[in-house]
Amino acid sequence: MPEKFEVRHLDIAYDERLIVKDLNIHIPMGKITVLVGANGSGKSTILKAMARLVKPKGGGVFLDGESIHHKSTREVARQLAILPQNPSSPEGMTVYELVSYGRFSSQTGFGSLTPDDRQIIAWAIEVTGIAAFCELPLNQLSGGQRQRAWIAMALAQQTDILFLDEPTTFLDMAHQLEVLQLLYRLNRKEKRTIVMVVHDLNHAARYADHLIAVRQGKVLQQGAPRQVMTPEVLREIFGVEADIFPDPRTGIPLCIPYGLSTMPANF
Repeated sequence: MPEKFEVRHLDIAYDERLIVKDLNIHIPMGKITVLVGANGSGKSTILKAMARLVKPKGGGVFLDGESIHHKSTREVARQLAILPQNPSSPEGMTVYELVSYGRFSSQTGFGSLTPDDRQIIAWAIEVTGIAAFCELPLNQLSGGQRQRAWIAMALAQQTDILFLDEPTTFLDMAHQLEVLQLLYRLNRKEKRTIVMVVHDLNHAARYADHLIAVRQGKVLQQGAPRQVMTPEVLREIFGVEADIFPDPRTGIPLCIPYGLSTMPANF
């Protein structure tokens, strides 16, 4: 397992417009890290840069002291897996076919699956609870089932670090919890390092070991949920006034927003 994952002095630009400037982040290994922030804050862009989907304009992303941008695509795929927002697949693709794509980075020759590959695919299907419908086309599954299938594909890569960009988007409440609880179990049982963008603040606080609050491409606050989920941080990031209470079951902070901190000029 890697010992250190860092973002150092990272600059990201789109069409010469600087989105992220001089960003520094340390990701704790074997933990769940969640990025939160308003729409357009740059959190998804930062996640993509950490997974090498976006090329930095300056600085870099380092795994055990070595820049991931100096590694081959296949080498990176053996160390990092990413599930982007709203992934798509060819029409008619079955769950098993999708999960088998996760073995691409380990295949040689003509790319046929080895017995080891099939064993890993079977494990990923079992651990995500999708064995009952692994022969069905993806388009016949519910939203939560499809998301679990995509997570199984990422797990089949057998990487120590897993990135997910808003894995619960467009899912109902039950399916959101289904996906988040699956990721939590994988982290606790498999010790996978999970880094994800989560829209719901209470979900973020509940499942994260480490929270990173992002505003305009910069880290405003990071640390344990109790350090980050404060009225002051939420006011600065989202422009809202909120009360923070400890969850009576877990003691984890719960956010209850009750108003805007500043009214729009044309309100």
